[in-house]
Amino acid sequence: MIKILDSRKKDFKKKFEKLILNRRKIDTKVNKEVKKIINDVKKRGDKALVYYEKKFNSNSKLIPSKKSIDKAVRELNPKVKKAIFESYKRIYKWHSLQVRKNIIYKDKFGNKFSYITKPLNAIAVYCPGDLPSSALMNCIPPQIAGVNRIVLCTPAIKGQLNGAVMYVAKLCNVKEIVSLSGASAIAAFGYGTKKIKPVDLITGPGSTFVATAKRILSSENIISQEKMYAGESEIVCWCDNSAKPDEVAYSLLAQSEHSSGCLAIMLSKDLNLIKQVKNKIEKHIKTLPRKKIISQSLKKYGNLIYVKSDKEILKLIEFISPEHIELSIRNYKKYINPLNDKLKTTGSIAAGPYSSMALSDYGPTQHSLPTNGTARYS
Repeated sequence: MIKILDSRKKDFKKKFEKLILNRRKIDTKVNKEVKKIINDVKKRGDKALVYYEKKFNSNSKLIPSKKSIDKAVRELNPKVKKAIFESYKRIYKWHSLQVRKNIIYKDKFGNKFSYITKPLNAIAVYCPGDLPSSALMNCIPPQIAGVNRIVLCTPAIKGQLNGAVMYVAKLCNVKEIVSLSGASAIAAFGYGTKKIKPVDLITGPGSTFVATAKRILSSENIISQEKMYAGESEIVCWCDNSAKPDEVAYSLLAQSEHSSGCLAIMLSKDLNLIKQVKNKIEKHIKTLPRKKIISQSLKKYGNLIYVKSDKEILKLIEFISPEHIELSIRNYKKYINPLNDKLKTTGSIAAGPYSSMALSDYGPTQHSLPTNGTARYS
């Protein structure tokens, strides 16, 4: 289960750096398996795709029919549909504010220069089968940008489409939906098959296999290079004695349930609070449906760390460069001041007692964020 570390101990630095750096390493076994899958898709095309879909999702239909898509949307709970539509409006509005303006400049000699932003021609949005929030986050920006072709790639588990994800596709005017998952999906959109046309960029979070496949294809210039590594979830909770142990525990558990390789770290100068959070985690995990995955994740990458000073906490955060940070500290405003650049190597910051990172998954801010240290330059 989750461990308590003490930064005062002589071997702390070595253990901590090993934990973070080992997680960033390319898994040679995964890399080998992904390359094998990519080569298989290049060689056998759609036959390989059907093989992997049957193997991993018990599904044999790569392109869902309009009838099945409409049925999935029609059967969606009206309350869920209403909630998704509200999220859609909020996320759309927020991302509309980020549209880049073209620059036209004329110098004193009469020379005219232009900097024009144009959308890509084709994008595939990779979305895990039960995450409509990921579909919203990755379909709305290209919709706003005016991308000509947006393809939603999401698995049909046992042949069943997720109604919530299908409804998002409808809201975002997505005309192409493909039932694929994993490294084979990335290979299909990179190289193309008879049924799947290639794209210029693949966005959206995924497993280590998905992220590795994207990294391999972008290194070969098959798809556009993403500026970040969108891998397994990460959270760092910086807490003082004003934090509520229950809330901190739930924040760590919420990110750890995504997959068995998530990073969940608490940093605090209050050892008593750390012990309370540990007890709360051990209590709450027993009641959660994904407790097996959470346990695996916390065992590998879960740490509650006692740190003696704020200065040292900032150094640890900079080294981790996490996807998410929660500031459960009294003086959180000090660190979100635009003039303060002490927290600049993170994907997102949830600041203060009423700012929950788990809720940010539903917008309006983006939740497809850099992991594995890529927040340093994304």
